[in-house]
Amino acid sequence: MCPLVNNSLVGVALLKVVAEQGNADAQYDLSVAYARGLGVTQDFKEAAKWCRLAAEQGHVDAQYNVGLSCYIGQSVQKDYQAAAKWFRLAAEQGHASAQHNLGVAYDNGHGVTQNYQTAVKWFRLAAEQGHESAQNNLGNMYYVGHGVTQDFKEAVKLYHLAAEQGEVGAQNALGLLYYGGECVQQDYQEAAKWSRLAAEQGHADAQNTLGLLYYIGEGVIQDYHAAAQWFRLAAVQGNASALYNLGNMYYIGQGLASSQVAAYALYNLSAAYDPSSELAPV
Repeated sequence: MCPLVNNSLVGVALLKVVAEQGNADAQYDLSVAYARGLGVTQDFKEAAKWCRLAAEQGHVDAQYNVGLSCYIGQSVQKDYQAAAKWFRLAAEQGHASAQHNLGVAYDNGHGVTQNYQTAVKWFRLAAEQGHESAQNNLGNMYYVGHGVTQDFKEAVKLYHLAAEQGEVGAQNALGLLYYGGECVQQDYQEAAKWSRLAAEQGHADAQNTLGLLYYIGEGVIQDYHAAAQWFRLAAVQGNASALYNLGNMYYIGQGLASSQVAAYALYNLSAAYDPSSELAPV
């Protein structure tokens, strides 16, 4: 952020003068001021205007922000092709988040022809800069073998790098892998550790996994009340497995007062959220 925005003696008025003279840094900082309402009334259209002016001069952060606005449709019409264009310009300047988002575009075919190998290329460039979401997504590519030779060891390595930075998807992935003993030696304590970190960030699958660990008493001390608590948190997010598991607890009366009415209501909700699930009642 340009110091002019935070300098009460100079303020945004001077910043705007500099921006109007064509200074890309000032244009970008003015866009941030409008976007956040710093010294001016918040105005996303003005923010978009000044950000684009800076982007057109090659300002890398502005290029990324224009791409993001186009991708999500903030202040401008959603346009995946335009988003990919601006992400590419920033990515080619080494912007890690732009590299990651361009990888996402290629992974999903948003604004570009779907190409897993190209997605891997951009994920790898961002991951090498320590971008946690890119590390997680690159791990996913190795896990399923999209754009690379399937390699579970490399996937787990990347999940660890991302999870240690707090990436919730990677934390959940590790929790599931250690719970099931897939790609790694089964370790319920590690499963509980990573699932809890993701669950505390609100990840429904991780909340369900942590509930299961409390239910069976593996990796944690068995606690039906804690199991019900975590199942409930996941269930309110529509997690079909958690709805079913919570229904079981009501049906059996473990950690909760027995109620077949509540149990079958939850079974039906589980089936509604995931009609193809084997958990759905007959």
